[in-house]
Amino acid sequence: MTDRSTLPYRPCVGIMMFNDEGRVFVAKRIGMSEAWQMPQGGIDDGESPRQAGLRELEEEIGTSAVEIVAETAGWIDYDFPPDIPGRIKNKWRGQRQKWLACRFTGRHEDIDLATEHPEFDDWKWVEIPSVVALIVPFKRASYEAVVAELGPVVRGASRRGSD
Repeated sequence: MTDRSTLPYRPCVGIMMFNDEGRVFVAKRIGMSEAWQMPQGGIDDGESPRQAGLRELEEEIGTSAVEIVAETAGWIDYDFPPDIPGRIKNKWRGQRQKWLACRFTGRHEDIDLATEHPEFDDWKWVEIPSVVALIVPFKRASYEAVVAELGPVVRGASRRGSD
């Protein structure tokens, strides 16, 4: 068995996409009854976090109609639990993420989960305080850090936050 503490973190980007009402986009993983998350994914070689974020949005939710308004000052890590399925746990200890706050500039109809390689089967807009409670337990601490840092930016950048 591999000593996972010696494995590197996978470089990733996460996207806290919000609408004009200051609600945050979350999507439910296919086949997982209550596994909601914000879009996220790996950063490819030669890609900046911002480039990866726009690519991941397109790949995961069918649109990159966003304006990037902020990013986390640093990187936020989380470890994979030992029982996570698949091969990823043998290569990576967990994920190291740069998070982007992105204002959604598209229309409701622009969001399409039926992408080439679907990852989600449902989505919704939620209030910022609800985000952490929806997330699988092993990601909660990282989501708390994202909400603490980017939540005020989202509130200030949404139309509701500026009224």
